[in-house]
Amino acid sequence: MSTTFTLFSNDIGGQGTINEAFDGFGCTGKNQSPHLEWKNPPPSTKSFALTLFDPDAPTGSGWWHWLVFDIPAALVQLPQGAGNVDAKILPIQVVQSINDYSINGYGGPCPPQGHGFHQYIFTLFALDVESLQLSKETNPAVVGFNINAHTIEKASLIMYYKRD
Repeated sequence: MSTTFTLFSNDIGGQGTINEAFDGFGCTGKNQSPHLEWKNPPPSTKSFALTLFDPDAPTGSGWWHWLVFDIPAALVQLPQGAGNVDAKILPIQVVQSINDYSINGYGGPCPPQGHGFHQYIFTLFALDVESLQLSKETNPAVVGFNINAHTIEKASLIMYYKRD
């Protein structure tokens, strides 16, 4: 049995579905963040951060779909739909900052039509601080910089999605 820091999901496998896909920008998905669970974080973890990134977006710098941080170290999963900030599913101290859709919370896959498969990389970061001291208005580049400055270990899960 593996004892490495691992991220997995009961909702997604290798392929994203209409459930995870964005509702907007020409896409008609359900924009529902998947269940995510992790095991074997480093013992020194003080909090977690989670990102969802598409490196294949034709922007020159990829596309940030979800940035979540200040996740308490005692938490071991995010339930399906946790990316909907209006649902208030996550503990109050958890921050879901703006993504590249300019919304807070989860923004699912929506690659350009006919652009082929894109990678959607969920990465969970074990951090050495309880809080990044950032707000929900903090842009993805600043969030990413601060996450990387405090990362102890990270685990990723990739799904693929295309729009015909």
